[in-house]
Amino acid sequence: MNTQSFTFIDLFAGIGGMRIAFERTGGRCLFSSEWDAEAQRTYAANFGEVPKGDITKIPVEEIPDHDVLVAGFPCQAFSIMGDRKGFADTRGTLFFEVERILCAKTPKAFMLENVKQLVNHDHGRTFNVILERLTGLGYHVHWSVLNARDFGIPQKRERVIIVGFLDNLPFSFPIHNGPKLTLSDILEDDNNVPQKYFASEGVRESELSRLKKKPPYPSIWHENKGGNISPNDFACALRANASYNYLLVNGIRRLTPRENLRFMGFPEDFKIVVKDSSIRTQCGNSVVIPVVGAVAKQIAHSITQESVPLNVKMKKLRLTNDQLALI
Repeated sequence: MNTQSFTFIDLFAGIGGMRIAFERTGGRCLFSSEWDAEAQRTYAANFGEVPKGDITKIPVEEIPDHDVLVAGFPCQAFSIMGDRKGFADTRGTLFFEVERILCAKTPKAFMLENVKQLVNHDHGRTFNVILERLTGLGYHVHWSVLNARDFGIPQKRERVIIVGFLDNLPFSFPIHNGPKLTLSDILEDDNNVPQKYFASEGVRESELSRLKKKPPYPSIWHENKGGNISPNDFACALRANASYNYLLVNGIRRLTPRENLRFMGFPEDFKIVVKDSSIRTQCGNSVVIPVVGAVAKQIAHSITQESVPLNVKMKKLRLTNDQLALI
């Protein structure tokens, strides 16, 4: 890429999806933090370093100065799969750790990622608090909800991306129009998949009995909270704590670890050093790399003073009730 090098830190790093995206854009990672031991193992195997632990225990003096702060702060407090307690949940308050570091280090820019439900949590009040705290630090803030399906990955995964700059730089969110992967590009041949990934006869019969339409092939069968089965030519969002049978390939088997990673855009040489259940959790908590990479490219252009095509109008900072109804 024709961009100048910049530095960044990787907070709530998980297994390094954001790091891969920003390094591909010319960034150099100076610091990473992740408290989960299994995620640390995966991160260390692939990046050669163990992330620092609990960010709440790390003084800002131990965090190096950097150009861009990158953080996918925990989303369970705002997710439809959780209790949606927001800032009443201790995980929700971890946003204020991001604020603490931004205040002390004043990087040129930041990028935050969370679930779409953050936008309308508590009738939009939670999101407005976040936006107001960020602008209160002097940042010019932009946000948008992006879907992985628009960035070449056959997974319906909508996430809110918040970007901010200390200077009022030109910036627009990307619109992907490159090649799109299909399920055939991601799924392995059933004949090459170990038997342990196949569902029992009882599970398969139960899925089939609740099927309402003829499925495409290949397809991912999705079981929703009501117990209904929907076969699609894409995957619904991978989730960290979903039922083992939440997504079934052609209604007969579960995703393999490599398939989980492919749905998140990880490279084929990404090392798997933990058990299958840990990979499922780690992918459910991760980011889709092509989505973050497209945003990282726009950020890099902005902070290196390169022109950015204005292909999306910036949303207003404060949400109105009418705007919330459209999300």
